[in-house]
Amino acid sequence: MPRELVHAPDHDRDRSLGLLGWAWIEHWCVHGPGDIQGQPVELDGEFGGFIVDAYALRPEGRKLYDSAVISRGKGRAKSELAAFIGLFEAKGPCRFAGWAEGGEVFEHEGFRYEYLPGEPMGRIITYPFIRCLATEESQAGNTYDNIYFNLTEGPLSETMPSGAAGLTRVFLPGGGEIVPSTASSSSKDGGKETCTIFDETHLYVTPELRRMYVTVDRNCRKRRDAQPWALQTTTMYQPGDNSVAEKTHERAKLISEGKTRASRLLFDHREAPADVDLTDGDAIKSALREVYGPFADVLDLDGIVENEFWNIEKDIEDSRRYFFNQPTGAREAWTTKPLWAACARPDIVIPDSDPMVMFFDGSKSDDATGLVGCDVQTGHLVTLASWEKPDGPLAKGWEVDRGDVDRVVRQVFETRNIVAFFADVREFESYVDTWGVDFGDRLVIQAVTGRNAHSVAWDMRTKAREFTEACGRADIDIREKTLTHDGDSRLQRHVLNARRRPNKYGVSVGKEGRGSPKKIDLAVCAIGARMVRRLVLASPDWVKRQKKRQRTGRVHGFA
Repeated sequence: MPRELVHAPDHDRDRSLGLLGWAWIEHWCVHGPGDIQGQPVELDGEFGGFIVDAYALRPEGRKLYDSAVISRGKGRAKSELAAFIGLFEAKGPCRFAGWAEGGEVFEHEGFRYEYLPGEPMGRIITYPFIRCLATEESQAGNTYDNIYFNLTEGPLSETMPSGAAGLTRVFLPGGGEIVPSTASSSSKDGGKETCTIFDETHLYVTPELRRMYVTVDRNCRKRRDAQPWALQTTTMYQPGDNSVAEKTHERAKLISEGKTRASRLLFDHREAPADVDLTDGDAIKSALREVYGPFADVLDLDGIVENEFWNIEKDIEDSRRYFFNQPTGAREAWTTKPLWAACARPDIVIPDSDPMVMFFDGSKSDDATGLVGCDVQTGHLVTLASWEKPDGPLAKGWEVDRGDVDRVVRQVFETRNIVAFFADVREFESYVDTWGVDFGDRLVIQAVTGRNAHSVAWDMRTKAREFTEACGRADIDIREKTLTHDGDSRLQRHVLNARRRPNKYGVSVGKEGRGSPKKIDLAVCAIGARMVRRLVLASPDWVKRQKKRQRTGRVHGFA
């Protein structure tokens, strides 16, 4: 999907101070240094909509989010947007002051806003403290540069005492500050922040910058009445660098999957479609319009095509990341998000009566437990079930509910036409043997590595050659788009976590490290399910059943 928006379940744009903020910004703010510096700001619907989302309120009027992220392509003026928000936080009515009956007016320093019935009213923060984080010690940062320009050159300069806005600090009339910070200075004045702006967090990859983020973000919990919050702007990160942007994106995915109780993060990301033909200039420009939205009209799209996507001096993966805002592969990644996403076909529905194979990978506590099906006729992958350790306090003492796993496996056998089933035996040996006894007579392939003749056991420790060959075949199928899948976010996360692991048989997959929390179990199931499908298609018993089906219309108990 080109747009990824993660928000709280009770998110309501009609219950937001964002429209007030939008009006305030367009009244006061001007564009900062650049081709259109000094010109009045007119926010497009995409950026205005983000402000409305970021200032959403709970029913009692407190801010719904204490963290917000906007992820857009390079050059989208994200830092400038952050500056406008920082100015609104410093001098505008950015906190809740009650519900309007209609006709009430906010008026301050020449700005006037009349509230509609039921609209939330705003107030100015008492002693606002806005911190703008920069990555380099030698610069104040793009966000602070735009704030400084507005307070010294724009209409807002008329509301500031002489000399109050400096290159290293702004002292606000009536009390309050705007401060640019770097990693070495971020711990100073700790605890006073009402809004913290982390600009370009895909660059926060060093230990110093990551510590800076944690330290300053923690300060956003100290002033309860001021309802502090943090804003991140970012372009797509390099997967595997463990940047702040990457870790926050992982948190957003867990929220969207319901794997954590957290919900106070707003994550707004837009990227190009997965299957752009990079030899077609018009297709690239169309993709850029998807990424940049209304802002595409002011970009030199032809220049981006020629100088970024068709310039052999440029790394095409970097161009995808910067301008398509797509996560490319980590340096050892088995596959990339664009390649995997291009294979997604959530519109395909496999009828329960169609022959399907399954692969199961089980774990007791640490690794995930997964079950993936593969349609025999088409090879389409279906994520049937997943059990993963939750984050936070719920992780303590957590173990897979093996009774629930047994229930789900049996339910799938009862509802679907399962013709082959392989399972990694580790930590589920007794269950696998029982499944083999109960369902083995339905299967066209019966492994004999377990304790009975009907076992469907598959010991990965002794099947390195077969699984490595399956990994190579799946890699080719993904690149050629002959593999399709249901688009499940859990499966995608596990596939993108998988790393290339060469061995004497070829290239297999593995975790990024033995103790890594990034699981790949569903990826193993997907690769294994495709492998089982090929074994079924080559099975003499399967061929015999198909011939019988052609004669009688039935196959060994199945329509």
